[in-house]
Amino acid sequence: MKKHLITSVCAMAAVAIVATSCKNDTDKNMAIADTEEHGIILANMDTTVNPRDDFYNYVNGSWMKNTEIPDDQVRWGGFGVLRKSTDKDVLEILKNAKESGKYGENTDQAKALAIFASELDTVARNKAGIQPLQPALDAIASIETTEDFQKVITTQIAVSQPFFGLAAFSNPSNSAMNSAYVTPGGLGLPDRDYYTNTDAKSIEIRAKYVDHITRMLQFLGDSEEDARTQAEAILAFETTLAEPRLDKVASRDFRNFNNPRAMAQVQAMVPAIQWEIALKDLGVSKTVDTLIVMQPAYMETVQKTLAKKDIDLWKTVMRWQTLNDAAGALSTEIETANWEFYSQYLSGAKKQRPADERALATVNGSVGEAVGQLYVDQKFPPEAKEKAEIMIANVITAYKARIMNLDWMSDSTKVKAVEKLDKFTVKIGYPDKWKDYSSMNVKAGNTYFENMMAVNEWQLKDNLDRINEPVDRTEWGMSPQTVNAYFNPFNNEIVFPAAILQPPFYDYKADEAVNYGGMGAVIGHEISHAFDDSGSRFDGDGNLVNWWSDSDLEKFTERGNALAEQYDNVEVLDSVFINGKFTLGENIGDLGGVLGAYDGLQLFYKENGRPEDVDGFTAEQRFFMSWATVWRTKQREESLRTQIKTDPHSPGRYRATEPLKNVDAFYEAFNIVEGDPMYVAPENRVRIW
Repeated sequence: MKKHLITSVCAMAAVAIVATSCKNDTDKNMAIADTEEHGIILANMDTTVNPRDDFYNYVNGSWMKNTEIPDDQVRWGGFGVLRKSTDKDVLEILKNAKESGKYGENTDQAKALAIFASELDTVARNKAGIQPLQPALDAIASIETTEDFQKVITTQIAVSQPFFGLAAFSNPSNSAMNSAYVTPGGLGLPDRDYYTNTDAKSIEIRAKYVDHITRMLQFLGDSEEDARTQAEAILAFETTLAEPRLDKVASRDFRNFNNPRAMAQVQAMVPAIQWEIALKDLGVSKTVDTLIVMQPAYMETVQKTLAKKDIDLWKTVMRWQTLNDAAGALSTEIETANWEFYSQYLSGAKKQRPADERALATVNGSVGEAVGQLYVDQKFPPEAKEKAEIMIANVITAYKARIMNLDWMSDSTKVKAVEKLDKFTVKIGYPDKWKDYSSMNVKAGNTYFENMMAVNEWQLKDNLDRINEPVDRTEWGMSPQTVNAYFNPFNNEIVFPAAILQPPFYDYKADEAVNYGGMGAVIGHEISHAFDDSGSRFDGDGNLVNWWSDSDLEKFTERGNALAEQYDNVEVLDSVFINGKFTLGENIGDLGGVLGAYDGLQLFYKENGRPEDVDGFTAEQRFFMSWATVWRTKQREESLRTQIKTDPHSPGRYRATEPLKNVDAFYEAFNIVEGDPMYVAPENRVRIW
């Protein structure tokens, strides 16, 4: 119960634009990125390709031919190059912070340095081996009754289990207040489909998973034969818990999760757990009358499972999950074995990322804002924020005009849509109030495992203390050094961390067409999430309220279904297709983002004058070329398969082109006509926002 408490809920709220991995390209590629060229880099194009035939390779063909995916990456593109560059900056900042000696042991920055150093101390980690986990393993071994089971999962910070979790998050009916959620627990495979699909690849993955568990349990001293018997039992048990869960399409609809139940109802639903005692043992000091049960049907399965009182099986599963969750904080041998299954086999990575980059990722995920303060001071000038504010205002103005000009939406619904837009909170760069990590018991001299348990304990308490408290809408869901952005429907906010306000997304030395095709479209994408098939269910105050007329909602749904069908027909590998319903929110975001940014660019030209052509390309052509540049991606087959199953974003190369097929201005910019491969008849183009 100590693991998987927060992320399963937060992921529903903050819809990030992408989750591309990062690392260096080849030296040649980095040299291209580091030149003084700004805007569209012609050397990356392949002008032997006709843009009317294959726009993606026309813009990115030479880059695709000359670029190799770094061995420690599973996909590579513009996001990766920028993340690599940002990581390099932050690593230098950490180094300078350590050498300066000005951060006392109780400062948040000292905690960041302690986490970083303890992860890199592989001598101490290897010497300790499995011993840091032994108290948790002993606690699991001591379980003899259901009461023992409950006490262990609610009081042992290092113990993990797959049954359920508890988290505080915004109440969907009153987004200004936090409520307690009962969430499904985490499983060993990354998606429900891995357990339930019957295709040959899924069957193979399950067999490899059993092999992986067998290998890992031997680090605990089990014999290979005993470990394999346990592994098969663990897979069967996890499958039982996977089957009743909502699938990935149903999980995109938060209405399916909004199931408030009185404490007495929850007690009747899962009587195997004494819920009031469990909450107290978890440290919840407030009286909780109501819990939001995210998946009631799943909890019924949990009750049936617990009612069998097969305590030895529970202990077997908990022992495995505890080891699995802690693997990265133990010896390098255990960490590598974990990587070989999850990153090498499932995603196709050839080697691990450098140790300092892995340690930085841990710091960013633990005390990210402590480092973010230093990053902002050194790398984010005030003028960058000012320029971003102007662009965002322009795109919002353009989006508002687009809403008012829709031919399929009634005036009454348009008013409510614009009202939601007017209530947007826009966050740029960094938070006004930094997180306070002073109570986190991280310190120099602790082992890496000890520091990570201190992080887990702090995060758990920080989250559960929010139950029945007002939502802090000044908080950020990403640190400033994160190359990403998000829309949070509960706060009706769009958020752009400092690190994304850099090339290729934004370059103050590039022309506005390139910047609007990059950062402007990112801005438009996040705005569009407020009006995608999921975000559109929330009103301007962040409440899960239907503000649509029945007729307008029907038309919106029809248009969304048409866009889903367009993506359903995209085959990324042999017999592997994009799931249009699963990716619909991101695809609406891309389409709306391009349109809003394009209109925003035209507003800019109306106010400031139209530029001359650059390198023989019109401003409109450069806008669409910039969009395709942002999404250029090379990806390993294993990673692509995993993405289709687990990631609500379409693969990058299809994000670059599929939305454009629905944009009339794209056809005009490149004179695309009937008969061209990029052509879709006007009556078949999907028009939403």
